[in-house]
Amino acid sequence: MAKLILAIDDDKLVHHIIEESLAGFCKIIHAKDGDEGLRLANKYNPDIILLDIEMPGKSGFEVCQTIKKNELTKDIPVMFLSSNIELADRVKGYSAGASDYIAKPFNAEELMARIKVLYEYRQQGIKLKYDVAHANKTAEMAMTESGDMGRIIRYVGQSYHANNFSSLSEYFLAFFTHLDLDVVVVFWYESRGIFYSQQSAVCPLEQELLEQHRHAQRFVDISSSTIINYPKISLLIKNMPVDDSAKFGHYKDLFPHILEITNEKVITIQNNENSYEQATQIGIVLEDIVKQLDSQGQEKNSIAKQLIEQLSELDSAIKVQKESDNICDLTPYFTKLDKTMQLFTSANSDLAFIKCQLKQISETRNGLLASLRSNDSEVVLQNTTENNDIELF
Repeated sequence: MAKLILAIDDDKLVHHIIEESLAGFCKIIHAKDGDEGLRLANKYNPDIILLDIEMPGKSGFEVCQTIKKNELTKDIPVMFLSSNIELADRVKGYSAGASDYIAKPFNAEELMARIKVLYEYRQQGIKLKYDVAHANKTAEMAMTESGDMGRIIRYVGQSYHANNFSSLSEYFLAFFTHLDLDVVVVFWYESRGIFYSQQSAVCPLEQELLEQHRHAQRFVDISSSTIINYPKISLLIKNMPVDDSAKFGHYKDLFPHILEITNEKVITIQNNENSYEQATQIGIVLEDIVKQLDSQGQEKNSIAKQLIEQLSELDSAIKVQKESDNICDLTPYFTKLDKTMQLFTSANSDLAFIKCQLKQISETRNGLLASLRSNDSEVVLQNTTENNDIELF
């Protein structure tokens, strides 16, 4: 089924550009202002809405807020079209409920690529809705303890068994379910971010906000949203209770505990991945050394056989010379022996290099073992601490 796009803009030229850019790619309906756009959105429930910001009557921000308050249209991704490209304007667009933001003038390829991303984002959101009931049930079973500290302790126990980001995210997001908070978490792994969301797919603007504020201060408040940053994890809470100062303050005191725990877990997962990679590299190098040793062994055997043959030839030549009392030139025999000895010297040098490689591998192996033993000690200490804490409650 063809994608249905609603374009809301008071500029006829923009409508023409959109029509030309998306011809054959999707079906487009047009609205010249906010009121008409809201009416068509309710009537046709499009897949994506392209929305201008500055229009006569209702502004794009007002139209977007109205769309997001309506149960029939709140899940439709909105992409703002604007000549303003400052981060403050993009943040304002996100606060109004937009999922993406494209600057005018735009080209056809960029617009089509952005629409493909948003369409996939909405399809993921629709699919995930069917899983929300099951996820909520699982989360309720996981959170049987009363009190926030009890839930944190349970999360510590659950996260201990997570050995990858997917399973860690499930436990992490389940922590927020009973609080009725819609959150997005990103694990900062090496040079990239791994994003997970609680109830829907992660839209492009959410990713952009988390990436833009990764190195900002610990708490970043954006309208009714809050970002909490740690070196290896950032959390976006999309519906912080800003109107309830007591709950708002309590959450800001509580959530750093679980983020600090998770930050250490991300470091552990990353260290484990590095250890596995080191172990793999050690295996590869050892295989190569074994091949070199095998090759050197065969080469030395060949040289030894050649040396024995040459010594036998020289011995025979000397005996012949003694028996005949004739002086013959033994230089060719000694020349051959000299070349063979040079081959021996070269082979020994190759063996010395292999020995140096083995020493380096041994040092790397010892370092890896020390690291693994250190991690094991930390786990034992952590388990002891967890058990003591559980007894206190």
